[in-house]
Amino acid sequence: MKNYLTTIVIPTYNCEETIKEALNSILSQSFKNVEILIIDGASTDNTLKILQEYKTQEENLIVHSAKDEGIYDAMNKGIKLAKGDWLYFMGSDDTFYETTTLGKVATLIDGLSCNVIYGNVKIIGNTGWAKEGDIYDGKFDTLKILNKNISHQAIFYKRKFIKEEIGFFNVNYSVCSDWDFNLRCWSKTDFYYTDSIIANFFSGGLSTNGSDKLFEKDFIANILKYFKISLFNSLINSPSFRKYSKVKLLQKEYHPLRTKYNYFMKRLLNKIKR
Repeated sequence: MKNYLTTIVIPTYNCEETIKEALNSILSQSFKNVEILIIDGASTDNTLKILQEYKTQEENLIVHSAKDEGIYDAMNKGIKLAKGDWLYFMGSDDTFYETTTLGKVATLIDGLSCNVIYGNVKIIGNTGWAKEGDIYDGKFDTLKILNKNISHQAIFYKRKFIKEEIGFFNVNYSVCSDWDFNLRCWSKTDFYYTDSIIANFFSGGLSTNGSDKLFEKDFIANILKYFKISLFNSLINSPSFRKYSKVKLLQKEYHPLRTKYNYFMKRLLNKIKR
């Protein structure tokens, strides 16, 4: 069995118009030690025919096609089947930013001891959270990742870390499971940031304007669990946190005495300052 540095997982379903661009951007990379793992959801257009044409020429291209439960189920299958030391999840309509991207990341991997490496993506088209031409979205800290996600097209994960400490994407979250996945990773390990553009992110996919009600419903409870903090922790007990108003309501509901005490002390301190 060949040892690959990175497995690139691409979920596909009826993407005959875009898959060639995605594959060509991988095959044009100067760094070649990669496994390309296509997880197809039983496409009914010409996607599988196109993939078969590429497969006859590329021994590192593996195609699995069967009905699935959506993109995150496909990504989970990729985690199970991957042989590379590192994992990268690419959309079927996304491309690497330049031909040297994988080579640069390979150099970083060789010189670092970390579990997650991330950079930026260039936005192609307009999304609900970024506009055409934006470089999304720089270096993250804990508060930033609590308020917005790192694009999965910008991230490389060490497979051993994912399999042993993180597990799989939560398929119950239809749009934001990658954000949930990244939050779990962030709570367990340091992320290494490289100030470079990893991929072109094309708008129009599920994550562009979709909403995820269950993810939003569970968000605060998940943060408390993943980061092992309370509702009064300064990370979320602050107007800077995207769900601060909900945190205040939960404080009153579950900790009424402490909430009243904190309110009283705040008023007292304000009087003293006067």
